[in-house]
Amino acid sequence: MIVPQLFDPRSIVVVGGSNDITKPGGKILKNIINGNYKERLLVVNLKETEVQGIPSYRNIEDLPEVDLAIIAIAAKYVPDTVDFLTKNKSTSAFIVISAGFSEESEEGKMLEERLVKTVNDVNGTLIGPNCTGILTPSHHSIFTEPIPKLDSQGSILVSGSGATACFIMEAGIPKGLSFSNVISVGNSAQIGVEEVVKHIDETFNPKTSSRILLLYIEHIDKPKMLLKHATSLIRKGCKIAAVKAGSSEAGSRAASSHTGALASSDVAIETLFEKAGIVRCHGREELITVASIFSYKELSGKNIAVITHAGGPAVMLTDSLAKGGLNVPEIKGDEAKELKELLFPGASVSNPIDFLATGTAEQLGLIIDFVDQKCDVIDAMVVIFGTPGLQKIFDVYEILHKKMREAKKPIFPVLPSLTTAREEIETFIAQGGVYFPDEVLLGKALSKVFYTSKPSVEQIEFPAINKKVIRQVIQRSENGYLSPENVRILLDAAGIPRVKEAIATTVEQAVVAAEMLSYPVAMKVVGPIHKSDVGGVAIHIKNSGEVTNEFNRMSQIPDTSAILLQPMLPGTELFAGAKFEPHFGHLILCGLGGVFIEVLKDVKASTSPVSKEEAFSMIKGLKGYEVIRGVRGKEGINEKLFAEIIWRLSALVETAPEIVEMDMNPLIGTEDQIIAVDARINVQK
Repeated sequence: MIVPQLFDPRSIVVVGGSNDITKPGGKILKNIINGNYKERLLVVNLKETEVQGIPSYRNIEDLPEVDLAIIAIAAKYVPDTVDFLTKNKSTSAFIVISAGFSEESEEGKMLEERLVKTVNDVNGTLIGPNCTGILTPSHHSIFTEPIPKLDSQGSILVSGSGATACFIMEAGIPKGLSFSNVISVGNSAQIGVEEVVKHIDETFNPKTSSRILLLYIEHIDKPKMLLKHATSLIRKGCKIAAVKAGSSEAGSRAASSHTGALASSDVAIETLFEKAGIVRCHGREELITVASIFSYKELSGKNIAVITHAGGPAVMLTDSLAKGGLNVPEIKGDEAKELKELLFPGASVSNPIDFLATGTAEQLGLIIDFVDQKCDVIDAMVVIFGTPGLQKIFDVYEILHKKMREAKKPIFPVLPSLTTAREEIETFIAQGGVYFPDEVLLGKALSKVFYTSKPSVEQIEFPAINKKVIRQVIQRSENGYLSPENVRILLDAAGIPRVKEAIATTVEQAVVAAEMLSYPVAMKVVGPIHKSDVGGVAIHIKNSGEVTNEFNRMSQIPDTSAILLQPMLPGTELFAGAKFEPHFGHLILCGLGGVFIEVLKDVKASTSPVSKEEAFSMIKGLKGYEVIRGVRGKEGINEKLFAEIIWRLSALVETAPEIVEMDMNPLIGTEDQIIAVDARINVQK
């Protein structure tokens, strides 16, 4: 819980405040003073009676009651200080700048745990420890720079790293990006990024709150909280972009199924962001570029007009947009003829619209008006305009800024002349403009923003499944892989179609079963987990002699207890599975089988619960989706049935959360049916 005293305190004390502004305690006090904090400001310093002109107490016991305490003293003294303030000075909000806690040692971790307990006991709020502080319109309780001029409609920046927050501001402010609040959570001992997002959601005011939220996250401990409140904010009209650092792994962790190998913590993060509608970024510059895009009108379609006086950047931007799935459609016919008459001879209007190095501010205005009002096929414009330094171009940027305010369609300005047109760009920013220095970064980010999914549905309806039978199987099973019989029972209870099969423990039983199922058949060992790896799979068995030979061979494979027989089914191999990921819950995955999963790793994932609409979206997001639709005369696969199996798989793991890994590989699909041929289920209670 975040108490009001954190963001709007009636009084602040800086414990460890100093006259030395090269120290955190001194710099944070200076920033609060320079930020014109309007309420009561106090200092605790063991040696001073006044610090930077602020009354200082040598003894903490002499303090009056205080709302917010900023702590900048040695870690070993922090828990006792916080304990005293909570019990004697009614303090409920704390920002602990001090380092030396869980990030450093086991002893520090114990100090941190004690600190959290003390604050929790009074239902208070703790930011940090080991943080740089927070920057709000009320108080600048942060010891780092830059300190931007805050704008209520600027971006809210929430960061797990104080240094990264600084670097984001350092790079964003010169491009015109503004900020309304900056919150560094440090070790996130009590309040992490998730809790801050929750607070922003619960206090959101549609008339006054910022609608841009930027996140730098190092740890996601409460993904369900983040999903719930990020989704809620986006539905309220907010736009959220996030960098999740620390997502790489040395390699796929050891797993006994395709799902286990493919479902990593990074996949969980990707699916969480997709489900919420968060734009995922992979670095500071991309985050800043996306935030800058958020500052403009929303892109409603994928057709872009590129307006420029320089050919090279226009070509690179066009390539970047195309690679991201956006279009730069040709302008032709009467439209092209009319537009060309407005420009100098030699200008190109086919799109990119190149009005030459000699083009004027007036011509730029005419082009923008024409595209905005007469080119129905165009959804947005990118204007690239720099200068060789022959003359000042204030008039160009002035008309650009004016048209950006007036146009119905969004206009994204690429201003590459950072040195030569520095004065003009500074004037552009002073008027409220936000610009992009690089056209390729803009193209990539624009595509990413456009194709980021909308938040998933709030209420998910599940299909009717036999929950009683599912629970009975789970309760009577031991940890580990379920027997083929119990797997069949669970698939039937979940309503997932499965292939006919028979189990044989003798050659005679195998021959009878094969004839009953009809040749050709497949034979698989029962017992070994990785059947293919031990030679425990034989397919296209055509007669009783082959059945006998394969049975005798497979029976010699270690750990084999029986042989499973199934009819060979025509169709395309598909894959669906589930994997429990700590903190995140179950991931549901789907894809094409065979080479698509073995080599190309072509899978889509979502966190459970998965709606039927999400299941369709997962299928359509596969790189091999054209195979599912049908390609080169080959019949497609029934998407509706595939989506229903994914939907039912999610319902199954919601009913049986003890399932830690589940593979249906392959499913065999045609236009008429999709049937599970092989399935494995691993249970851990």
